[in-house]
Amino acid sequence: MTEQIVEQSATQLSDDVHAILARARRASRRMAGANRAWKDKGLRAIAEALLANQDRILAANLQDLAAGKANGTSAAMLDRLTLTKQRVQGLADALENLATLPDPVGNVVRGATLPNGLRMRQVNVPLGVVAAIYEARPNVTVDIAGLALKSGNAVVLRGGTAAAHTNEALLTILRDALDAVGLPADAVQSVDKYGREGANVLMRARGEVDVLIPRGGRELIQTVVRNASVPVIETGEGNVHIFIDSSAPEDMCVEILLNSKTQRPSVCNTVETLLVHKDATVLPAVLKALSDAGVRLHVDERVQAVLPAGVTGFPATDEDWATEYMDLDLAVKMVDSLPDAIKHIRTWSTGHTEAILTNDLANAERFIAEIDSAAVIVNASTRFTDGSELGLGAEVGISTQKLHARGPMGLGELTTTKWIVQGEGQIRA
Repeated sequence: MTEQIVEQSATQLSDDVHAILARARRASRRMAGANRAWKDKGLRAIAEALLANQDRILAANLQDLAAGKANGTSAAMLDRLTLTKQRVQGLADALENLATLPDPVGNVVRGATLPNGLRMRQVNVPLGVVAAIYEARPNVTVDIAGLALKSGNAVVLRGGTAAAHTNEALLTILRDALDAVGLPADAVQSVDKYGREGANVLMRARGEVDVLIPRGGRELIQTVVRNASVPVIETGEGNVHIFIDSSAPEDMCVEILLNSKTQRPSVCNTVETLLVHKDATVLPAVLKALSDAGVRLHVDERVQAVLPAGVTGFPATDEDWATEYMDLDLAVKMVDSLPDAIKHIRTWSTGHTEAILTNDLANAERFIAEIDSAAVIVNASTRFTDGSELGLGAEVGISTQKLHARGPMGLGELTTTKWIVQGEGQIRA
C-alpha cells in the first residue's frame, strides 16, 4: 500500500510539473507576440513592485539567511543568498536598464533578394520556454525573469530550498506585476514546491522545455549536464586566472588583484589562481596587499620562498589549481614564461575568464590569441565578465561552452532565428 501511495504521489507530481510547462508554453506564445512597448511596461512595473515590496522581500530573505546559518551554510553561499536594500535597488535598476535596450525580437540577422526573385531574411525570434535551475541566488530569479520577458520568452524556475522564502515572495511580486499590465503571469513560474524531483521532471521534459540553464557550483552544473534530456547551456563554473607578466606595473597589479579577489569572492568571475612571471618585481607587494585583505594564499615552493615578512602561505597542490574557491582563498604559482602560463591555464581552466596584466603589447596579443576561454581580459579586473558591466542589462548566466552562446548571456542569447522566404510562385528547378 505504501509503495502504491508513493507511486501515485510521484505520478501526480510529474503531472503537476507538466501542467506548469503547458501553461508556460501558452504564455510564451503570448509573449512572442508582445511588442516592445508592452514588454518594457512590464519590466518597469516589476521594478516598481520590487521597490514597493522591499520590506516584504527582505523579511523573507532574513528567514532564509537564518535557516542557512542554522544549517551551517558556507559564508560564500550566504553572501550569494543575501539581499539588501542596495541589492534590491540594483535589481530594479537593472530592469529599468533592460527597458531602454533594443528589442532583439525581429532583428534581421541577414537578408537578400536571390537571383530567382525570392526575398529571404533571417530574423531573431524567442526561444520559447526557458528553464533555469540555480541555488541560493534570489537575484537570478529577477534577472532571468526580466531577460525572458524582454526577449519574448516564458521562464520556469527552480531556485532551490536555500532561498525558498525569498523566491516565493519574489515570484508573487513578479507575477502580480505582469498581470497588472496585461501580460501573462504564467510567463514566470516555479517548480520549487516540488523539490528535487520537480527539478528532475523539468530536466527530462524534452519537447516542453526549449533550453535549460543551470547556475551554481560545479556539482549542480554537472548534475544537470549529466541528467538532463532537454537542451542545456552549461554555465558558470569559473576557475579564473590572472597572469602577471614581468612588465606589469605594481600599482595596477595590486589594485586589480584586490578587486578581482575581494570585491565579491563568492561569484564566478572572481580570480582563483594567480600566475606570476619569475622576473616580475611586483609579487611581494601583491601578496602583502592580498594577505592584509584577509586572503588565504595557497602557494607553490617558489612563491613560498619570496613571501614577504608577516605573510603566511599554505602549500599548494594540484587540488588548489583545480579549485573554484568562491571564497577568500587564492592559489599562487610562479612561472618561467608566458608560454608556461598559457600551458597552466589550458590544463586547469574551466573556460570562463582569464586575464593578463602587462605593458608588453606583443605578450598581450599572444595571450588573447592563444587563450581559449569565453572572456579574455587585458589589464583589467576579471569582475568585468558580467552582463550588466558589458552593457547587456543583466545576464542569464555566463556560458562556458561554445554552441549557441558563449560568455555572458543577455537578450540576444535568449533568442534563436527563423528563416523567412517570400516569393511570387517560384519553384525549384
